[in-house]
Amino acid sequence: MHPAPPPVVRFDNLTLGYERHPAVHHLSGEIPAGALVAVIGPNGAGKSTLLKGLAGELRPLGGRIELAELPRGGLAYMPQRSEIDPGFPVSVFDVVAMGLWRELGAFGGLKRAQRQRVREALAAVGMEGFESRPIGSLSGGQLQRARFARLMLQDAPLILLDEPFAAIDSRTVDDLIRLMLGWHAEGRTILTVVHDFEQVRRYFPTCLLLAREPVAFGPTPQVLTETLLARARRLSEAFDDHAPECHREQEGIQAGGGPGGERPRGEVVPLHGHRHGHPHDHAGHRH
Repeated sequence: MHPAPPPVVRFDNLTLGYERHPAVHHLSGEIPAGALVAVIGPNGAGKSTLLKGLAGELRPLGGRIELAELPRGGLAYMPQRSEIDPGFPVSVFDVVAMGLWRELGAFGGLKRAQRQRVREALAAVGMEGFESRPIGSLSGGQLQRARFARLMLQDAPLILLDEPFAAIDSRTVDDLIRLMLGWHAEGRTILTVVHDFEQVRRYFPTCLLLAREPVAFGPTPQVLTETLLARARRLSEAFDDHAPECHREQEGIQAGGGPGGERPRGEVVPLHGHRHGHPHDHAGHRH
């Protein structure tokens, strides 16, 4: 019997939010190395907020996000909306080449081998021949392919995707899902916000169901049930957007996860190998 893979991410009674109003609260659990996880839930359930917290864009209001030690640039995050201004005069090649930032630094120039890698990434997403096109001339599906090519060049072991398959044509969806599954086959850990439950059932072995608080976390057939989805809808509808941060103890997550204790302030810390006790206190520190 093979030992369970070590966790890449651990949530310890995590609360995330904006201006002290929680958007995700009392989340505890672990994401093992090499997992392919669909993050699902009703609109406004905190799915995008969770990925922002993992990416370091939001500091926890309470609890912890514990990360395994990753190489520099070891976390790649693709937000829901493109951060690329379509009116900015930049080529597709240059946008994709931004995926090499950790190799180049702020002012580094591309070497011949790196330029070849950019072309290969574009070819891998079906964008060969688009190198000189202005980024603003692309369709929604083409832009998403270019964003995936840039992500590919980051070569990160932990990948966060926020609704990567929304509002694009079905052929592009199929191609990008194949790319994502290829990354998973390479052993990368991937968390993806997904709305299409058929995609979740077909491609994602693990689900995290949120409704501002954790509803269920575990194997997809156990999480994606009418009972748990209905519970998530009820919780989401009952949630008060203007409520202050709450301080109750977590009762646990169905189908996985576990209880977590309340902490006085939020932290993002390195994840050490032990399962018991607490890692050293490095608030806000990321590798």
